[in-house]
Amino acid sequence: MNLRSVPAVAVLAVSAAFCPGVPGSLFAQASVTANSKAEANPKTYPLDQIVTASVHDAWLLSGRNEAAFFDIVEQLAQLSAQKRGLTLPDNAAAGKRMGELIKQKARADHDQLLYVIVDEAVRAVGAKDQSLAR
Repeated sequence: MNLRSVPAVAVLAVSAAFCPGVPGSLFAQASVTANSKAEANPKTYPLDQIVTASVHDAWLLSGRNEAAFFDIVEQLAQLSAQKRGLTLPDNAAAGKRMGELIKQKARADHDQLLYVIVDEAVRAVGAKDQSLAR
């Protein structure tokens, strides 16, 4: 699944979970951008940083930028799928479901490791990679 094909609503569903109690648009307050809209390539973060980051830490690492945060989520999803031998479906419905799962868990606990949340969503949405079957 190419997570870039996920509709913006799924990205916002994931991203909107990270700062409760912020009225209006969560992202209107972002002053630092880790991934400007002019950048064609997504930013890659060091795995040792993002795998050990809580939901809140990842939000801060992203510079409070939804596109940069989504880069982190995408990188974690790819790692999880690879480690578990799963393929993520390349459709909007799966992306939306995954986004909703991540949003729900992230809202429940901002101190939870983001990787754990993303891994759980990957396991719920992913399918066993048949090329790895023996």
